[in-house]
Amino acid sequence: MITTNMREQYNEYIAIFKQNASQDVQDKMGKAIDELENSDEGKGLRVGEKAPNFTLPGAAEKEVQLVDVLKEGPVILTFYRGGWCPYCNMELRAYQQLMDDIKEAGAKLIAISPQTPDASLSTQEKNELDYFVLSDEGNKVADEYNLVYKLPPYLVEIYKEKGLDLEKANDSDSWTLPVSATYIIKQDGTIAYEYTKADYKDRVEPSEVVDKLKSL
Repeated sequence: MITTNMREQYNEYIAIFKQNASQDVQDKMGKAIDELENSDEGKGLRVGEKAPNFTLPGAAEKEVQLVDVLKEGPVILTFYRGGWCPYCNMELRAYQQLMDDIKEAGAKLIAISPQTPDASLSTQEKNELDYFVLSDEGNKVADEYNLVYKLPPYLVEIYKEKGLDLEKANDSDSWTLPVSATYIIKQDGTIAYEYTKADYKDRVEPSEVVDKLKSL
């Protein structure tokens, strides 16, 4: 079983961020996470609940339907914020390292973000991903999974100052995102595992998800 170095990469990136970002920016980002944790937004679904079905365009604009994929085996479903998010890219690449294990378990992997299909294709190509990368414009599916939250105005300003054009990437001016969440969905559509955190830096190590998958 491969253990990825995602957590190590996260820690290195966080250390560099803390060195380079102003204390004001760090405080505001921390405040936004705290506010989200203490709100009713983005709590996700729980083990034992039915995963809502969806039909979404893939990076090549071919539509993918969850129930069709489940006919072939269980599904690891992960929601990520977008290709502009360094933590998301590290996570997506970590899953790519485990694709042989996922396939051996008879499962498929689906990654969903609110990006447009073109932006999703860029994310898939940049990270050389060999799995479904789907576009959930408007966060409609993420909303059914109770994952959507709205960025506070002070965080929107920080993102804009950093040159993060979410309005273009998502073709929306809503400034909403999905909480980072990962599910294992059994063939009957039941959620067998979930990991949902308001802090976008707090994500489950993908190899742990694959271990759970193999134990089903």
